[in-house]
Amino acid sequence: MQSAKFSLGQVVLHRNYGYRGVVVDVDPNYHGTEDWYEEVAVSRPSRELPWYHVLVDEHEHETYVAEEHLEIDDSGQPVVHPDMDVFISGDSPAGYSSRHTFN
Repeated sequence: MQSAKFSLGQVVLHRNYGYRGVVVDVDPNYHGTEDWYEEVAVSRPSRELPWYHVLVDEHEHETYVAEEHLEIDDSGQPVVHPDMDVFISGDSPAGYSSRHTFN
């Protein structure tokens, strides 16, 4: 099993779509449905590498993203999302502190 490149509370940037967000959960590999993968994951990222649940900055939704599509966001800008208080307890120079642990 590969270890996750990003951690809970870390701010990331989607390489293809340019949105920023904060990691709130990590799966060691793809845990979605076959239908979702076929319909949404058009670039067919690896199912064997980690996948991340990300709260999208300045939006109300969460995304499920393959590790290969993410990079560290070092802009230092805060992430604004209505569910931040559910998942995040504070912030630090490296990102946010998570209220949860890896699953």
